[in-house]
Amino acid sequence: MLGFFRRRNPHERAGFALYTAAVRSARDPGFYTTLGVADTLDGRFDLVGLHVALLIRRLRDQPALAQAVFDAMFSDMDSTLREMGVADIGVGRRIKAMMEALHGRAEAYDAALAADDRAELASSLARNVWRNAPPGGSEPQALADWAVAQDASLAAQPMEALLQGQVGFAPAPVPA
Repeated sequence: MLGFFRRRNPHERAGFALYTAAVRSARDPGFYTTLGVADTLDGRFDLVGLHVALLIRRLRDQPALAQAVFDAMFSDMDSTLREMGVADIGVGRRIKAMMEALHGRAEAYDAALAADDRAELASSLARNVWRNAPPGGSEPQALADWAVAQDASLAAQPMEALLQGQVGFAPAPVPA
């Protein structure tokens, strides 16, 4: 009953829509087949995290919307862990670890993108997405090139569309 009087975040719907688009893009089979990202909970988390980090980077001038995307992600992660059977007592601990992981990854990706350092971005992606063991070697660079292009694409997308929960993501990259 008290939730009835709770003030809703005006960006909640848009944040959820943006997060949903990020998840949809992160599930592109090319990330898993062509780039060899492990189709596991960790692999999917890392790709969703990359997409969300790029979105939050774009939304830095809209902190309430960026927070709504972040909140949508971790609400989904909480539900997913519970569906997987993680005990209530363990969910909070795992969510905290996931939040810290996303924060660290987002900072590394943001710093590399801000410095226009594709080699550092590829190194960060290799360390996080493939745990320093990419299957063929060129996959981190292909994903870094995709992330740079996606960052530019997000920067070109009108803020009005993002505020309405509309965003476009490019398909998974193909390594050279």
